[in-house]
Amino acid sequence: MLPYRDSRIIKIILVLFFVLVILYAYYEARGLLFGPSITVPQEAAVVHERFITLRGNAERISELTMNGRPVTVTEGGQFEEPYLLNDGYNRIVLRAKDRYGRTSESVVEVTYEPTTNLAVATSSISTSTAASSTPSY
Repeated sequence: MLPYRDSRIIKIILVLFFVLVILYAYYEARGLLFGPSITVPQEAAVVHERFITLRGNAERISELTMNGRPVTVTEGGQFEEPYLLNDGYNRIVLRAKDRYGRTSESVVEVTYEPTTNLAVATSSISTSTAASSTPSY
């Protein structure tokens, strides 16, 4: 037999080697283990502007769609997509797919309430009352 077979240093090196192999296998398999993920910060559920920009982060994906339309994603996973809201309740569905065919979905619900222009309404009311209160000669 070999004289260094029972050496404590050899045992430590072998254990470290197998731990590194397991950690590397975990690192490479995390896409298969966890699947795609979408992170969208929910800033406000009620907005007063019709045109918004939806920003977020997507990890471990091969494609991302917003309401069925493809979205471009940077190498870091960030995306930024403009969206035109309808009056009232809007439901935006983000769907990600990874290279293994697994999908993930995130739903953003936004309510659009248009602001009424009170300044224009007030000025038109005061103009009509001013015109009717002037005496005619």
